[in-house]
Amino acid sequence: MADKNNGNGGLFFVGVLVGSAIGVVTGLLVAPRSGKETRRILQKSAQALPELAEDLTTTMQLQADRLSESARRNWDDTLIRLKEAVTAGIEASQSIATDNPFPDSQESPQGDNQHSNHY
Repeated sequence: MADKNNGNGGLFFVGVLVGSAIGVVTGLLVAPRSGKETRRILQKSAQALPELAEDLTTTMQLQADRLSESARRNWDDTLIRLKEAVTAGIEASQSIATDNPFPDSQESPQGDNQHSNHY
């Protein structure tokens, strides 16, 4: 159950990056500056976008790797439980077969013969 919470940190970071980018652009467009100064700031922001995109890509790749590892662990755990269940089922069926080696015969497990002739 703790694995589910580990993925939220990466998503939060992605949200912070995207929200920051949107906030910067909005702030620049609304701020009372001259057109020349605003264009200069937008140009610097545009130059920072490749680094932001690289950070975002790296974060998403790490998140995908974590999810993949979590899925693999869950699959491995499921396979282990399935193997244990199959083994338990085989052992139980063998135990039943050992307790009554002649299930189709008319003899009871105590050895009483129900078809004995009492003449």
